[in-house]
Amino acid sequence: MVSKAREYFYYQEGRGSKNPGQRIKLPNDPHSPEFWAAVRQAQGIMGNPAADTINALADAYEAAWPTLQRRLTESTRAKYRGSLKVVRKAWGNLPAAALRPSHVQALMDSLAAKPGSANNVLDALRSMCRWAMGPRELLTRDPTQGVPHFDPGEGHKPWTPEQLAIADANFAGMVRRGYVLMRYTGQRISDVVRMGWTDLDEGGISLPQKKTGVRPWCPIFPELEAEMAGWEKRPGPFLLQDNGKPFTTNGWWKAFDAVRADHPALADAVPHGLRAVAAIGLRQHGLSIPQISDMVGMSPAMVERYCRHADRKAGGKAVLHSITEGRNKNRTVKP
Repeated sequence: MVSKAREYFYYQEGRGSKNPGQRIKLPNDPHSPEFWAAVRQAQGIMGNPAADTINALADAYEAAWPTLQRRLTESTRAKYRGSLKVVRKAWGNLPAAALRPSHVQALMDSLAAKPGSANNVLDALRSMCRWAMGPRELLTRDPTQGVPHFDPGEGHKPWTPEQLAIADANFAGMVRRGYVLMRYTGQRISDVVRMGWTDLDEGGISLPQKKTGVRPWCPIFPELEAEMAGWEKRPGPFLLQDNGKPFTTNGWWKAFDAVRADHPALADAVPHGLRAVAAIGLRQHGLSIPQISDMVGMSPAMVERYCRHADRKAGGKAVLHSITEGRNKNRTVKP
């Protein structure tokens, strides 16, 4: 709590519930080992943990999130918190200064069956260690140095032309609205369910992404404009449930999944694949990877990953066309 411009910390079991516990005063420095020792004591956990352990370092890092110069979004915090649980389970009570790249590599190898999750763990650990170095002097070396990510693959599979045709012909209502918004803006479901008329900006849609905080500017292409022409203009998001309430990400996913079940050809089609469709479409219209990155709010590396197959296919067709043209020019024609 904040009182007279000063910040105070308390621990209260069941805060916000019908039967909250007693408030217990905590030390005022959430970065100190004493603070977290007091938290554990308030939780009924006996014994003070060592101040130089991985657990203590992770506690201090998570407590510092609100004060970081580069703020972490709520979704990034949740992802880091989950990934650091893996780190805590592996080395929680061990000295942080003793962690070496060989240990981190061994952990990555143990997570190889799920490369995406392993990369998330490495990202969270690397972020924590770099925060702990420098002026804070909580670590003197980065134990993640030299440890590589797993190859993330080509990302989510884009929908095929056949799958897009099935959706165009059969999707209706709010499932169709979400589908066309994702297909032509390349945004995630978590952003599409928040889009509304107030997010229009000079022929485009501009809305800060929930996951990254990036604010792309997505042009409204003729196909999307034609769909939107029949939508009612009212306050709030474009996508509403039958009861008038906005969709959540999971809520729209369930509605989509119910419709998808009626079309076996869509069994492997996921909404995130429409993000790839949007990037590929922009690439085929001649836009550069940096331009697509700005318009969709996607990293250049991810744009390149999604467009790799399309670029290869286009390049192969160009070579075939060039060879065919060359043969036709060299062909002898009788008068």
